[in-house]
Order: sequence, then C-alpha cells, then structure tokens
Amino acid sequence: MCAETTDTPDYKDTLNLPKTDFPMRAGLPKREPDWLNRWARIGIYDRLRERAEGRKPFILHDGPPYANGHLHIGHALNKILKDMVVRSQQMMGRDARYIPGWDCHGLPIEWKIEEQYRKKGQNKDEVDVVDFRQECRKFAEGWIDIQRDEFKRLGITGKWEKPYLTMDFRAERIIAGEFQKFLMTGTLYQGSKPVMWSPIEKTALAEAEVEYHDKESFTIWVKFPVLTEGDLQGANIVIWTTTPWTIPSNKAVVFGDSFDYGLYEITATPEECWASVGDRFILADKLAGDVMTRARLDDGMWKRVRSVSADELSGLSLAHPLAGAEGSNGEWDDPRDFRAADFVTDEEGTGFVHCAPSHGMEEFELYRDLGMLEQVITYNVMDDGGFREDLPFFGGTYILDRKGKEGNANKAVIDKLAEVGGLLARGKIRHSYPHSWRSKAPVIYRNTPQWFAAIDREIGDGKDEYGKTIRERALNSIDQLVTWTPKTGRNRLYSMIEARPDWVLSRQRAWGVPLTCFTRVGALPTDPDYLLRDEAVNARILEAFETEGADAWYKPGAKERFLGNDYDSSEWNKVDDILDVWFDSGSTHAFVLRDREDGSDDGLADLYLEGTDQHRGWFHSSMLQACGTIGRAPYRGVLTHGFTLDEKGNKMSKSLGNTVAPEDVTKQYGADILRMWVAQSDYTADLRIGPEILKGVADGYRRLRNTMRFMLGALAHFEESDRVDPSAMPELERWVLHRLAELDHVVRKGYNAYDFQGVVQQLFNFATVELSAFYFDIRKDALYCDGDTLRRRAARTVLDILFHRLTTWLAPVLTFTMEEVWLERNPGEESSVHLVDIPETPADWLDEPLAAKWAKVRQARRAVTAALEIQRTDKVIGASLEAAPVVHVRDPEMLEALKSVNFEDICITSDIRLTGDPLPNEAFRMPEVEGVGVVFERASGDKCQRCWKILPDVGLHSHAGTCKRCNEALG
Repeated sequence: MCAETTDTPDYKDTLNLPKTDFPMRAGLPKREPDWLNRWARIGIYDRLRERAEGRKPFILHDGPPYANGHLHIGHALNKILKDMVVRSQQMMGRDARYIPGWDCHGLPIEWKIEEQYRKKGQNKDEVDVVDFRQECRKFAEGWIDIQRDEFKRLGITGKWEKPYLTMDFRAERIIAGEFQKFLMTGTLYQGSKPVMWSPIEKTALAEAEVEYHDKESFTIWVKFPVLTEGDLQGANIVIWTTTPWTIPSNKAVVFGDSFDYGLYEITATPEECWASVGDRFILADKLAGDVMTRARLDDGMWKRVRSVSADELSGLSLAHPLAGAEGSNGEWDDPRDFRAADFVTDEEGTGFVHCAPSHGMEEFELYRDLGMLEQVITYNVMDDGGFREDLPFFGGTYILDRKGKEGNANKAVIDKLAEVGGLLARGKIRHSYPHSWRSKAPVIYRNTPQWFAAIDREIGDGKDEYGKTIRERALNSIDQLVTWTPKTGRNRLYSMIEARPDWVLSRQRAWGVPLTCFTRVGALPTDPDYLLRDEAVNARILEAFETEGADAWYKPGAKERFLGNDYDSSEWNKVDDILDVWFDSGSTHAFVLRDREDGSDDGLADLYLEGTDQHRGWFHSSMLQACGTIGRAPYRGVLTHGFTLDEKGNKMSKSLGNTVAPEDVTKQYGADILRMWVAQSDYTADLRIGPEILKGVADGYRRLRNTMRFMLGALAHFEESDRVDPSAMPELERWVLHRLAELDHVVRKGYNAYDFQGVVQQLFNFATVELSAFYFDIRKDALYCDGDTLRRRAARTVLDILFHRLTTWLAPVLTFTMEEVWLERNPGEESSVHLVDIPETPADWLDEPLAAKWAKVRQARRAVTAALEIQRTDKVIGASLEAAPVVHVRDPEMLEALKSVNFEDICITSDIRLTGDPLPNEAFRMPEVEGVGVVFERASGDKCQRCWKILPDVGLHSHAGTCKRCNEALG
C-alpha cells in the first residue's frame, strides 16, 4: 500500500504491515535435518515421557520390519501412519509410547549371507553354525543402523536409542520361553504332513512367507487302467494334473459320488494321437468333450457307451500307469486305492483326482481320517527338490534347478508316461502359483516331519475366558476384544483363522531361535514320553540364552549342559530346527509390551498397525501365539493400510522403473511433503504416488504455509495486554471461535478414529478457504490500518488462538513445519510444539444461532464478490474498494443480518447499500444464492491515501488525504 501522488505524505510506514522472518520458501530438504538434530539434543522423546507421567498410556506396538535393505515407500507409509497415531494421542493427553523394533532372524537375512558364500564359491553347510549365525547377526546390525537413520529422517519419534530387536539376548530368551509354554501345555507336537516347501532354501515355509505369481506349468491327462474283472476291465480312469512330478508318488485316485460318469470308446483317431481305436475311458460326462478335444479327438471319433454309476466305480481297483514297466523294480505294481472324496469337482479336469498324499493337503487329510497314512505316504522327494537316487527312472532328477527355474523332473515323468502308453494328452497352463517370498522361486508341497502347534487341542492352562483352544480363543478375541480399522479387517482375519490348519513352527535353517526341546531316542512322536518336559531343563536353557543368546544351543556340549545330571544325554536327541520367524515376531508382545519398563501396563497393545498382507502375517501369528500363552489377543485394536502403487495404479517394480524411494522424496521436497501425502490419502485402500501427485501435495502445502505465514506476520509484537475476552469481541471473531470449537471436536474425534484424511481435509479447507479467503481477507484492513481499536485487538487475539490450535492440530502430520511455526513465536532451546498438548477449547465458544446468521452473511457475500469479479474482469474497476453496490435481499431475516455486521467491510467495498426492494431485472444473481441481487455502483468520494477506501470524507481531516478512521489512527 502506498500513496499515489506526491501531494500527500507516504503513509506506508504508518501501516501495521505483517512482520515475520518465517520464509515463504520452506527449504525443507535442507532445514529438516537441523530440527532432527535439535530434537535429539533436547531428548524430546524422554522429555515427553517425563511430562506424561501419570497419564493413561497409549501403546502402539511396532510391527518389526526386516533388517535387510533400504526403506521403500511402503515402509515410509507404515511408519508415518504410526507416528501420526502416536503424536496425536500424545497431544490429546495420553502417554503415547513408541518403541521401534526389528525382525532380525530368518530367511531374509540368512539368504543374504548365503548369497555372499555362493559368490565366493563356498558352501554354507561347511561353515561352523555359530560362526554363520554371528555373520547373520553382524549383517542385521548394519542394516538396523541404516534403517534407523532413514526412519528418523521421516520425522518418526520413538525410543530409537533402545529399540527392540528379536536377536537381543533377552528377546531370544523370552522367545524360547514362549515356545516352552507350548511345549509344557501339550500344544506342541511333531507330525509328518505336506507343508509348503522351498527346494531352493531347503526349508518349510508358512503361508505368510509365500506370494503368488503367474507360472507356466505342464499339464497332463494320465490313464489309470481298471484291474477289476468285468466289462470295465481294461478301460482307463483318466486324471488331470498340473504337477506331473507327483505321479511317481501317486497312491490313489478319487471321484465324486454325485457326478454323472460315462464309459466312452474311441472309434477313430487322427495321425498324431496317444489314443487308439477301441480304447475306453471313464470320464465325468460334463468334462468328457473337453478331454477328447485335449486328446485331439474330434466329435466323430468317440462315442458314449453307457453310464457308470458311483456304486459301480466304488467297486473298482486301478493300476498305476507305470505298473509293470521294465526297470521299475515293482515300485508301482501295487493296485491304487479308489474311492469317493468330497473335494473332487467337475469344474475342470476329468472328474477324477489323482492322490499323492505326501504332496497334497486334501489327500493327506482324507487318508489321515481313514487311518491309512502308512499305506499312502511316500518319501520320494528330497529337501532340495530332487527325487531320491534309487527311485526308478527318475532318481537324481529335480523339480527345480539350482536357480529356481523348471528342472528336469516333469519332463522325465511325461516322457516315461508317453513311453509306457500311460499318457492321453499333454499341454501347458498359466496359473497363479505359490513362490517363496525371499528367493522368488516356486515352492512345492512336500511331506516332511515338522513341529506343529495344535490349534484345536485343549490347552489346559486355565486361561479359558475366551476358549479352551487356540482357534476358539482367537475367534472370540476377534469379535469380543478387538476394534478393527477398517472393519473389513475383522472378516479377513476371522475367515483365515477359522479355516487354517495347525501352525508349522519348525524351519530347517540356522539363523533364528531354536526349538528348545529334546526327544527320546527310539520313541515315536505319538508316545507320551517322546518330548522331555522338565522345568529345570527349561530354566537352564533360558538362563544361558539370557547371557549368551540362542547361540548357546549350538555350542559344543550344549545337550549335556542343558540336560544336566538328571538325564542320560545318550537317551535324548536335541532338536536343531529353528522357530518360524513369525513365531519370533508373534512373541514380541511378550518382550516389548510385557517385559520392558516402558511397555504396556497390562501387557497388551492399544493398536497394531500394518499393511493388509499382515492379516496372514503379523496380525495372524501374534494372535495365535498370544492365544496359546496368555489366552487372548495381544492387541485391542488393529489398523490396516493398503499397498503403494504408481500414479497409474500399477504395482511398483524396479524393472518397470516406477518406484518412489522415500530418500528421493525427502531430497526433493522434504519429509513433510511425504507425511502430508500419507495424511491426505485414504489409507484403507491402495495408495497412489508419483511425481505429479507429489507436485500437487507440494502445491497444497505451500497454500497452507502461506496461511501460517500471514498469521505469524499479523501477530508480530502481540502481548497479553492486547488480549480481548471473547464476550467483548465482534461477531466475526466470535464466529471464528465457534468454528474452532467445532473443529476441535472434529480433530479429536478424527484422531481417535485414526481418520487423518478427514482431519487434514477439514483443517486444510478451514485454513485456505475460511481463513485465508474469508476471515484474513476481511480483517487485513483492520489489522493493517486500524489504530489500537477493539476490532484490531480482537482480531489479533483470535489469530493467537488460531496459532495455538493450528500448530498443535497439525503437528502430528507436519512435524517439521509446525515446529518451525511454533519456534517463530516461542524461541528457546527447550521449546517445541511437540512438548505441548492440543489446547482445551471452551464449550461456550459454540454459538449455533451466530453460526446460522453468519451462514447467511457468507452466502450473500458470495453473490456480491461474484458480481464485482465480473466488473473487474471487464476492467470497469481495478479493485473491489472502487465499488459501492446496491444489494437487494428478498429474505427479511437475511437483510437484518447483513445490516447488523458492516457488510461493506465483509465484502471489502468502500460502501454498500442494503435494501429489501424487489430485485431489478438488471441485478446480478447467483443461482445458488436464492433471493439476492446485486446492482453495481461506483463508490463516491476520494481515495484515502492510507487505506485506499473511496469515501466522501477523505481530505476533511488533519492528516492530508485520509479518511476519518485513518486520521484517528495517525493521532
């Protein structure tokens, strides 16, 4: 603002213009590390704990990431969400503790060390197991330090100097102790059943360690000749499979007793075909046509002879297609079992299913329930995915090669079947297939002795409030104890636990916590004394783990040391399998929530927060583990977020070049932009991120930053003596207080519901629309041009109140920026916005009648500003202060409201005339503002050289070229 002529003084220096050092350009990438150093210097996390002493705790238990690589955008999303939860709960009056942690055991790290050995041409199995474990530990330690710095760079607050690590000696001791509870209550057992097995990693895998990718597989139609005398003798039952390598392990074929089956005969054949004229096949009628097509037989080349009933099928005996083959040494000569089973479908295939119970869970369970496992279990496939050396025809062939690609076993089986006449058709199919999460290689189902936790066995530990078995306790906990955000998370975990088999606890690896148990030499797993259950032995193990870590289990003489003098060590075997790493992470509640002095008061977490994949991962394993040891879920709440996708909605992939690294975002924009992206996104679905999205977030951030900058400038030199009681404030200020009272409720409710998107949207709209475009726009005149008036002091009081609300409301999201804003007014080494709470808002600020009145005022203002914008666009006027419009208002209540509020100031015009006269035809109207018409008129008088209003009294006062208000302000 400046004078237009030299005939009057330049009043610019007499204005109360904003004064602030708060920069327009944030410079976050360079400045954020300084705030991080400052928070470390003042020990802000420990200061918060001291300040929160006596408050009700809020515990978000951190799901441990693996310590084996740089952070990706999913890590950033997860940790930022957690941080916003913790900070918001702290600032709403809780003692919100956050102990970050890392998963340090298991294949992700062990695989990296093995890769290093392979590059050097070394064999991991030739290395001393303790030395190997030490290398794994060292590798994990290095990545923990790297990831810790990367997480801290995102503004994550927590007990970083004392995180929890699953490889800490005390943690390993407690994990072993939790396992021993399964041992002592009888929940643990050793069994032999098909499990998902990684031939590359030579270990069993849990469902959570498996991901599904498309895979091209061989598919074959195989003939099983009917042996039973009668008119069906010599006919063939046809099966279909996508795993030819399981045919050598076939022990049975099953059918559906509710399907229609028929006997089909070949009447003609093309040149290239494995069928011959006169061949007879038994097939499900619904699928017969498709099978014939696969066998290259046209419609005229086969006929249906008759129906075959389920009763007739049940009396048949079948031969294996390799029975009697030269060189088979009788391996497959026994007749195959043939019976009905309820898992057979007629949706695809032939209506018959070949059974290799060693490699399929449904077949295994069928013959287990029949008590026939001893007759049908085979051990043809070794731990590396190769057939046993002495298996005829196929010994030494591999399902996968050493790189995880298709091996030579499938081809060998198909070729042999074709050679002996056992093949009807072959092909390939592309389907979704399980792969190891770490090696990315396909997995197989393989029957091996493993250790299991029985989830349907009564535990008998007296903790029966939610059920007597792990499954009962888990399902009851899901419905009775846990709050789910979003609620769909409940259904997903419930259905998984409802249908899941027993938990496979053992892994055939080296890096982890061992299954600290002993088995009696010569005893069977079903014998009551097979497992050693002795509290004294358990105590010796735990004592050693406390001081030496789990390495103590693998040191020379460990068996004798732990068994002590009470047992003859030659009578006992030491189990050297390690625990499923999900048991490690599932046990973290025991050594973080229960065992630490800064853990939970009752050993339970208020919230677990992870991605949707953790319904089969950490949420799942934690539930099972806790239900087995404490009888209930370890958490009261579960929040689930989606995955990160690129801007087009595609899955991120390094090969596609569409990944977004957190480090790159912080270098270009700063961590607060990443945090704002998280807060503005609907985390309950998959989240998109990319250059254009981040650019949009940065633009929104700048608008919000400008709002804060204006507020800081207008509050320059504000003192307590300037404060005005709300009861004495003008209506416009009291309307702002009303909005703050409403927003306080929105913010607290939103933060308690973890609805960060809802909170940020409301605050962003309030700051940029209701404040910047309305309240600030109106009050700039009073703030800049008034003297020491009630109006100006009231406005500055409201700005001070706004300052304290906005900075604390937004601090959990814009951690760095709100600290910068706070320190502009509250400098000092010990000062921080993160050390204060969200202020309590007086209930009497709410004023619904006032809000209803000002809704009408704002509505009418919209019509006036729209009318003046047309005049400005047409260059009739240059600024709204050149106008003095006539506003026709049909509604008497609205007209009365406008007359009571200095409507010309609200519309930023020099004058305004309000009338209830009918709306003239030429009046400007807005369809959405019913009953308001605006007729443009120019303001009359001269322009005040200080405030730029055009008023009749300009030039009539002691200060040249001023209006009455400005003259008084000048004194």
